[in-house]
Amino acid sequence: MKNRIFILIGPPGAGKGTQAKNMASLKDFVLISTGDLLRENVGKKTELGNTAKSYMDKGELVPTDLVARMIKANIEQNIGKNGFLFDGFPRDLAQNTLLSDMLEEFNLDIDKVIYIDVKDEVIFERLTNRRICPKCKRVYHMRYNPPKNDELCDDCKVSLIVRDDDKIDVIKKRLEVYHKLTQPLVDYYEESGKITKINGERAPKEVEAEIIANM
Repeated sequence: MKNRIFILIGPPGAGKGTQAKNMASLKDFVLISTGDLLRENVGKKTELGNTAKSYMDKGELVPTDLVARMIKANIEQNIGKNGFLFDGFPRDLAQNTLLSDMLEEFNLDIDKVIYIDVKDEVIFERLTNRRICPKCKRVYHMRYNPPKNDELCDDCKVSLIVRDDDKIDVIKKRLEVYHKLTQPLVDYYEESGKITKINGERAPKEVEAEIIANM
């Protein structure tokens, strides 16, 4: 049976990571997350991981072609599985070309792109109210899922922190980059007729249900 290929995209704070993990588990798909792939390769000290680490240690972005090689190796290892769900790749038109060429080598094609649509003001509200425990990494939201005692973790009783990428100036920059690079990709997928837009401003379970219905 031909492997099915799905791509999950959306702005930062749209809930892609959580939804991707849920979908991959429910559909028995191989989840290809660029962040997870990088951490796995670095942790296992693979040749690709060691090369990636040399960039990360200098605070530089890992080159796209290196990430693509990790993705290709992952596809080769799991080609007999039910399907693949991509989270975090492609982020722009150039990466989409890389992915298309890569899939063609395996006689595969993108089945559907699921776009979790969330307005910028909602993203700001979500991310600026997010807090994380520095010890156990539990995530809270000061409006929708606050800790029981001020800004202390319910489990560890230590002060919660704001992640660096949840600070206002960083959120603004992340959204600027997203609109510049990823919006043209969304437009491209719309023209190809492969995209399904999901309203990501609802409760996570409602978003999950609609994604399932479209897979």
